[in-house]
Amino acid sequence: MARIAAPRATLDSAAIRTSAQLLGQTASLDIDGAWLESSEKNVGPIDVIDMFSGCGGMSAGFHAINGLLPSFNLAAAVDIDKKANITYEHNLGVRPICADISGMSRSKRQLDDLVARTRSRKKLVLIGCAPCQGFSSHRNKSGQTDQRNNLFLDFARIAKRLQPAAVVIENVPELLSDRYWHFIAEARSMLESSGYFVHLAAHNLAEFGVPQERFRAILIAMKKPFSSPIGFLSRNEFRTVRHAIGGLAPVAAGVRDPSDEMHYSAGHKASTIETIRAVPADGGNRPYNVGPACLRTSKSWNGKPAYEDVYGRLPWDKPSITITAYARNPASGRFVHPVQHRALTIREAAILQGFPADFWFNGSLDEAFRQIGNAVPPRFAAYIAAHVLGELLGRTGSELSFDRGITAPVGPSFSRLIPSLKAGTRKAVGERVAQVG
Repeated sequence: MARIAAPRATLDSAAIRTSAQLLGQTASLDIDGAWLESSEKNVGPIDVIDMFSGCGGMSAGFHAINGLLPSFNLAAAVDIDKKANITYEHNLGVRPICADISGMSRSKRQLDDLVARTRSRKKLVLIGCAPCQGFSSHRNKSGQTDQRNNLFLDFARIAKRLQPAAVVIENVPELLSDRYWHFIAEARSMLESSGYFVHLAAHNLAEFGVPQERFRAILIAMKKPFSSPIGFLSRNEFRTVRHAIGGLAPVAAGVRDPSDEMHYSAGHKASTIETIRAVPADGGNRPYNVGPACLRTSKSWNGKPAYEDVYGRLPWDKPSITITAYARNPASGRFVHPVQHRALTIREAAILQGFPADFWFNGSLDEAFRQIGNAVPPRFAAYIAAHVLGELLGRTGSELSFDRGITAPVGPSFSRLIPSLKAGTRKAVGERVAQVG
């Protein structure tokens, strides 16, 4: 894989940003090549601390950039999930600190100790994704009382204490809705009062090379004005299910591929297999007269089909739907293989989530899917890492022209916007969210 030359100090900001965009696109589109080249190259000049690090999706993207241009040093990771921490250490060579980040955010001693034990470079980038279930549109009854929502503010408090050169926070776009907007407003105010310029946006990650339609919110903050990341693939260029997993060996339900311990699915009941066999190949829906009776009962109550994606097959030549922690279960959505009679394997779900093809996951089938579904896609993280690098190296922009992105809630729910966003172009996505916001 071709390595990318480091930008020279004599280059102007436009050339630096162009080089960074090329770097990000290359790493995102060939995450396997970048990941392979990054092995044992955790030697970049910029420290990275990953809060809520999980299994390492965000860190993997930053680390992959080193395969093209040594840029980042994974100085530390923090997460309370012991299973995910083992996954992180196995793949990234750094043992995460197993700690309650909420408590850490309120302890000057713990944060000072974190810096003293980990920092070795002049510049620091603080990255992470607070657990997002509290913000999910599928879990909205608890609303603002859900304690997981406070973790977003805990992240901002840590950033205010550590004063990194850049902050990157990724989360579900439902965070932008009326119900949760006050968390965004408070976090943004906290960062801006500390001298940061803050940009907030929502992106379809398929525009960044991830082979799935996955909308996410991302907050980027720096101590100087900066340009915002923009997706580089149009809809007809999106990576598809076939492109991502079409070359994997076929396996039966519950049977492990002898050459890849991560390539196995749930072992389904005979009745589940029978239902799956009745679903047409390549994106087909479950016929009305097959499957659990409760699905037909729902139609009789509502007068129209419900849960149409349940037991549905992924289409070969489109991006996957959003990979969740429940993607192991064909009764949870369109998570059946396009032609094989089973749900997705761990390896298939991981690749569709943008992980390198040899990434290893600790724990049971359920635990592996939970880690995958909750992770930041490494392909997207790699592009963001390159973008941040370019902005840190480039000259300071104009404060007057700085784009703060979304500055008001998008309405009662972000999910209601998704059908129209999927139907639009990249430009239309940005404009529609900005207009609603």
